Amino acid sequence: MLALWDLQKSLPICGALLIAALALGGCSSQLADMTPTDAQAHPKDPNAYLPVHDLPPDRDQAIIPPDQRAKIEAELAAARDRQAVAAKDAKDAK
Repeated sequence: MLALWDLQKSLPICGALLIAALALGGCSSQLADMTPTDAQAHPKDPNAYLPVHDLPPDRDQAIIPPDQRAKIEAELAAARDRQAVAAKDAKDAK
């Protein structure tokens, strides 16, 4: 008897939640079609191919010299080793 009473109380609540979910789902599809004002415009021809042969412009900055690159790599390796030791110490402390 008690289970039937709980079912009678929860059935309208579940129905209301289902109706609300369906109603909100219908609204979200309309919201998804809206675009912000700063978004790029869609291409006029949807079947057009992407410009795969357009290359980016050449860089104005010079490549990092080998000695500076080696210094940066050494600093990164040292930082990695410090992190490994700290992680090991933290794991051993538990």
